[in-house]
Amino acid sequence: MRILGIETSCDETAAAVVEDGERILSSAVASQLATHGPYGGVVPELASREHLRAIVPVVRAALRDSSTEFTDLTAIAVTQGPGLVGSLLVGMTYAKSLAFALGIPLIGVNHIEGHIHAVLIEARQRGEAIEFPSLALVVSGGHTHLFEINAEMTYRLLGKTRDDAAGEAFDKVAKLLGFGYPGGPVIDQLAPFGSPKAVRFTPARMKGNALDFSFSGLKTAVLRWFEARDMAEEVKRRRALLRSNPRPTPEEWLAVTPRETLDLLASFQATVIEELLRRASAAAEEIGARSLIVSGGVACNSGLRAAAQSAALPCPVYFPSPKLSTDNAAMIAAAGFEKLRRGELSDFSMPAKANLTLA
Repeated sequence: MRILGIETSCDETAAAVVEDGERILSSAVASQLATHGPYGGVVPELASREHLRAIVPVVRAALRDSSTEFTDLTAIAVTQGPGLVGSLLVGMTYAKSLAFALGIPLIGVNHIEGHIHAVLIEARQRGEAIEFPSLALVVSGGHTHLFEINAEMTYRLLGKTRDDAAGEAFDKVAKLLGFGYPGGPVIDQLAPFGSPKAVRFTPARMKGNALDFSFSGLKTAVLRWFEARDMAEEVKRRRALLRSNPRPTPEEWLAVTPRETLDLLASFQATVIEELLRRASAAAEEIGARSLIVSGGVACNSGLRAAAQSAALPCPVYFPSPKLSTDNAAMIAAAGFEKLRRGELSDFSMPAKANLTLA
């Protein structure tokens, strides 16, 4: 069975063809970084327009690369939410049109569930069996959630961010310091050149659910650090570098970033990673998890991957490959396959849900 996956939840237009829930035959992604970079973040109206331009050629590329005709498709899976409602509507409208014209099932997929299936599909490709109950840490620019997953693929929310998502905190700190958008990859590249213990940040302390996250206080602490120093010229040099070269190399960044700022980046990243893994470890102990799944855009972070592999976690940890960590349609098709197998189909009245929950 070949499923066409379509993903347009934010600023990536993606399509993929997945066979039998485990063979990724193609995965095409059109990025909007060049569009949103000058604004320091995603502009929803611009994102919708870019999806409109890209959706047809991206789907055609996915079909071509997989040697698939429309008539070869068994079903179409599309992201229903969460995400930017205008962006979601582009993908969903196109998916509904295709499913109607071809007379095949339409499957609405939760974007967060897609990130979880990014790990599961690659585990199946390797012949590995992820044991349940499992704990999923989904961490990206829009999400920082902990879910318990049982063998029937039902979910229970254990904890979530009360303010900024981890990836959002990375991007906001990078923007403040003149590193542009997206900032997470730049901080990850430069953090190894600083000391992770040079700047001491106070861990978030909150009442209520001990498994919830909060990164706004950490972001404010970085702002206070910034305001206490005269960094105007330093930031100006980095912004000038970005204007001349939208994608500087680490060496170019290092040339305009003093050691003190590198120490800040290293300490900030280390604190975020510590917060993520501390709560993940506590949640895994609480539910008796036999595996830990880490997925979402921040799963690309090399510091997080290294720390998770070396930490004394109570169960094995699984990451997706970098290409399946960020938004893609292969994960949507993989999640759609499981829904198709269970008979969980959608009708053409399915609405886009910007705040769609998984559990």
